[in-house]
Amino acid sequence: MNDPIWLMLVKGVLVFVVLVLLVLFTIWYERRVVAIMQVRPGPNRNGPFGLLQSLADGLKLAFKEDVMPRTADKVVFIAAPVIAVTCAFTAFSVIPFGPEVNVFGVETALQLTDFEVSVLVILACSALGVYGIVLAGWASGSAYSLLGALRAAAQVISYEIALGLAVLAVFFQSQLLSTGAIVEAQAEGLPLTIGSLELTLPGWYFIILAPSFVIFVIAMVGETNRAPFDLPEAESELVAGFATEYSSLKYASFFLAEYVNMVTMSALCVTLFLGGWAAPFPDAWWPAANEGFMPLIWFFAKVLAFLFFYVWLRGTLPRLRYDQFMRLGWKVLVPVSLVWLMVLAAMNIGLDAGNGLTTRIAFAGGAAIVVMALIFFWPSRKQYEEPAEPDAGMGGFPVPPLDLAVPPSPRALKELQPARAAAASDEDAAAATSEKGEA
Repeated sequence: MNDPIWLMLVKGVLVFVVLVLLVLFTIWYERRVVAIMQVRPGPNRNGPFGLLQSLADGLKLAFKEDVMPRTADKVVFIAAPVIAVTCAFTAFSVIPFGPEVNVFGVETALQLTDFEVSVLVILACSALGVYGIVLAGWASGSAYSLLGALRAAAQVISYEIALGLAVLAVFFQSQLLSTGAIVEAQAEGLPLTIGSLELTLPGWYFIILAPSFVIFVIAMVGETNRAPFDLPEAESELVAGFATEYSSLKYASFFLAEYVNMVTMSALCVTLFLGGWAAPFPDAWWPAANEGFMPLIWFFAKVLAFLFFYVWLRGTLPRLRYDQFMRLGWKVLVPVSLVWLMVLAAMNIGLDAGNGLTTRIAFAGGAAIVVMALIFFWPSRKQYEEPAEPDAGMGGFPVPPLDLAVPPSPRALKELQPARAAAASDEDAAAATSEKGEA
């Protein structure tokens, strides 16, 4: 891209501002949607419809006391949120918002930058972002934080493989790794002839690569540590996980990085599978729909649809157990992705051999149905075994004592010592009095 320096600076500032505004909106959007699902008002006081609630929460976090544990590694403790935020913002720099437009007499694409391996840059930034989480857990000097960091590392390693395999299918189909070129490759329609009926299907890859699309969506939820895969910061087990010891702006930085990653992964899914900034209808309906700044509307509408999907999952599904989560990644998503890649390669070979596009789409649809059936209906190899002890209502898993008979802490024991000594002396006095009476 041959943009002048001033235009590159303007684009960089605009991308930063758009991401921050999207984060503020997404936080409000999530709270409002979950409130509607739970039949309650949600934020509705600060600003119209409560739109300024996210800004108020951000200012509140900024003015809170900044606390650092004595056992923390100060340099790494401070650097961890910076790494997380930097990787999150960098990944969004190669996402295309629209076609080429005229800005102050300069023809430029609605994209900060693009090159031949842009998709790999996003995957690399997503993988490097976990270093911020891992270093935060290690540098905090807390068992809860360390457990959250270990979970995050295992989670990213597991689901990064499935995510990469889904992207590899897009590369097989388009022979491209540039985000802008992938969007342009999906602009061509797919002619389909059924008897005397001639149709033109959208060239979006979520139709041709349906299994890859489903795998990518599941993996991106696991990659961004969102419910039901929010195990690195499971508040029911690990307080706040890797962020337990953070406060003020450092905690807000992790919050910002999480929501920026949500927006980035949603934008990447739109770019790879849903035509990017292209309008969701044929050009013949509205020839100017994909010209000028109009594609910005289609792009952000698709991104908001995926953000709603994130919120829908959070308001609907319970958190998975960690063993279930790992099993889904390693025993379902990765094997299915590998099988689907082989099927896709066979389809491409068959198309090169002269088979029609109708045959290919039918084959792809049948393969997608078979793959989904294997995912949801594959029988478990482990047979159910009756527990040796009576089930306590939790499926035989170890649970804390239901009567909450937790031994007192050392401080509580120290505070109870005077009272116990007084009670013991009273008992001794009562015993001595009774002995005198008997005598």
